[in-house]
Amino acid sequence: MHDLPAKGRVYSIGPQATRPYGGPPAWQRKYFAGIIGSDIAAGVIGAALAFYARFGHLNDGTRIYALALIAMPAVWIAVLGLSRAFEKRYLFVGTEEYQRIVHAAVALTAAVAIVSYGLELPTSRVFVLIAIPTAAAGSIIARFGWRKWLHHMRRDGRCMKRVVLVGHESSVAALIVQLRREHYHGLKVVAACLPTEKPRGALLDFDTRVRGSFDRIAEAVAAERADTVIVLGCPEIDGQALRRLAWKLERSEVDLIVASALVDVAGDRTTVRPVDGLPMLHLDHARLTGVRRLAKDAVDRIGAAMLLLALSPLLLSAAFLIRCTSPGPALFKQERIGKDGQPFTIWKFRTMHLDAERRLADIAHLNEGDGVLFKMKDDPRITAVGKYLRRFSIDEFPQLVNVLRGDMSLVGPRPPLAIEVAAYESDMRRRLAVKPGMTGLWQVSGRSDLPWEEAVRLDLRYVEHWNLSLDFVILLRTVTAILRPQGAY
Repeated sequence: MHDLPAKGRVYSIGPQATRPYGGPPAWQRKYFAGIIGSDIAAGVIGAALAFYARFGHLNDGTRIYALALIAMPAVWIAVLGLSRAFEKRYLFVGTEEYQRIVHAAVALTAAVAIVSYGLELPTSRVFVLIAIPTAAAGSIIARFGWRKWLHHMRRDGRCMKRVVLVGHESSVAALIVQLRREHYHGLKVVAACLPTEKPRGALLDFDTRVRGSFDRIAEAVAAERADTVIVLGCPEIDGQALRRLAWKLERSEVDLIVASALVDVAGDRTTVRPVDGLPMLHLDHARLTGVRRLAKDAVDRIGAAMLLLALSPLLLSAAFLIRCTSPGPALFKQERIGKDGQPFTIWKFRTMHLDAERRLADIAHLNEGDGVLFKMKDDPRITAVGKYLRRFSIDEFPQLVNVLRGDMSLVGPRPPLAIEVAAYESDMRRRLAVKPGMTGLWQVSGRSDLPWEEAVRLDLRYVEHWNLSLDFVILLRTVTAILRPQGAY
């Protein structure tokens, strides 16, 4: 049954393989309609809030600004379109979508300022500085909500892209494991094409069908009704073979993705520059210093101070409960390793009994972790109150003091113990190039349920890609991660 084409479609295999294209699937149309509607609503809300905040009522002098309730949504959609905020390449996953919205807001603000100054228009600066940031914030929040809806659907196996993997068996098996763990990417592997006709090693443990060798990729796409082909790095598929494959797939509207070995250091640090007619991929160094670093430090300290003030009732209540339910201090301090390998004292709410360190040797054989850390879901050393504090990550909140002091950031790699750093391989020490964070990519991607190697990979990816937009997205995802029980132990 899997070899039959979808009803109403005809496939032909060969150099001119075609597949009549019926437009994007229903879930994509719904998603696009949702974000466009949300952006229009964000424009209306931004204009309305700015009007009532600045003027309060309608009269002859403010009538022109009331028209912004009509003009603002159209202008906002147009600016987002010019910023390419609706392109599929930036939607669904990643932070680029949110960065496009921020760029659109900055560009629109600059354009209004230039036009007003050049034409000497009496534009209300308060109106502009409320309407545009409000519209941008509304679009970001709404798109984040739509993305969470999509990720929820993908957890149930819906709204997925059907993928054919092309590459060597070990690489294909490794990518299958990663895609099954990170369902939010929406890539469902339905088949693979290998250098050989049949699997001989790593793929024998999977139920993925092998549809032949590299010369049968187009046939595999047609048989599996796939809409995406991912080519992994292998010497058999060079530039000429990749170009021919693209020709076969382009008329059937099948996405062709090349998984580069630079996947964890790609992004805005890579540019393609021609050298004597030959395209070369240039890799810039990670920007770990400069103005952006100063901006991050400022955002960290201001954010920590505001959060400490807002959460002070919760912090005092947690300290009171700890002292009332178990002997010992409410706070627990421990030495951790920070930026450039410098030690510092980290503060947390105490969630274990006072003799926890002594009892570790008795339960060491029950370790459920696969790295240098001890992990156990039902650790008997944790107090009754401590379970709830860990469940909602409240035990981490005193680290806001560390952020305020400059030892940590709001977002960054997890602060390691000295014993962990001693066991680091050379690549892992790259985590120490930036300040550790209260939250990070590994925390919002699975917390303690993640394998050790995956947690390290995510921390290294953050070091290579960090920017304020990524920090903002991670902070938003942290809120949802705290509300989920998975990995909180």
